[in-house]
Amino acid sequence: MSKSFLTPSQIDQFRRDGVLVIKNFYRIEDVRAVQQGIYDIIGRTIRRHGLNDERAEFCGANFDAGFRDLIALHRPWGGEIYDAVKQIPAFLRLVSHVDHERLFCELRPGATPGVAAGGYGIRIDNPYEDRYRALWHQEYPAQLRSLDGLVFWSPLVPITPQIGPVSVCIGSQSEGPLPVFIHDPEGSGRIGAYSLRILNESRYLARYPKIEPLTEPTDLIVLDFLVLHASGHNTSDRSRWSMQFRYFNFADPTGSAHGWRGSYASGVDFRDIHPELFVEEGEP
Repeated sequence: MSKSFLTPSQIDQFRRDGVLVIKNFYRIEDVRAVQQGIYDIIGRTIRRHGLNDERAEFCGANFDAGFRDLIALHRPWGGEIYDAVKQIPAFLRLVSHVDHERLFCELRPGATPGVAAGGYGIRIDNPYEDRYRALWHQEYPAQLRSLDGLVFWSPLVPITPQIGPVSVCIGSQSEGPLPVFIHDPEGSGRIGAYSLRILNESRYLARYPKIEPLTEPTDLIVLDFLVLHASGHNTSDRSRWSMQFRYFNFADPTGSAHGWRGSYASGVDFRDIHPELFVEEGEP
């Protein structure tokens, strides 16, 4: 693993801030292959349901053409596509890309990286749809595996203020793992990791400055498992498509203590692993 991605100042910045933006990390042809796979699956879904596929030929700018029309007709068809796209071979090649492993080792010297099963996918955040929007959270309760972990987040569409960039409280990983409680005041049906809220969240949000990086396909945002972050509000006329890859550290003592178990996506309740970090009632 001799190739170096980062300068010493970038490594220092990540250790200080808990977040790092790397421009043009992926090859455009690798991103285009994922987009082509999404375009093909949308087309097959259109035809599977007896509709006419009248889309223009594929290009990077129109890979999601037809998706909004489908979910307007029948919202569950979007769920079919959401489940299908994470099985695209070009996407799975990126999941375990050797450059992720190399980057992890640069940021975590001495680490033994692992890919978090159930911790990778392609998110589709639709305009004005908040039920599945990730509220302020740390990644660890939703993923477990190890306290020392990294999220690799990369957009498949250009991220503008309207489409909703990810928000990050820079430096907040220094708080360590924070207590959580279950909270769904809107009655929107949030379950599992989506229902967890940080206890006294507002206190931490006021304590740290925030950034909302505007990124393009091929760019990468790296997040510490403990840095506070949230999905942006999508107020545009296009769904926000993004890729997430989560890596953990086999050498982390907390992960080793619970056998590198996963969280909700693996059928495990965070409360059973860390009862000391769960409270029955609270306020965000």
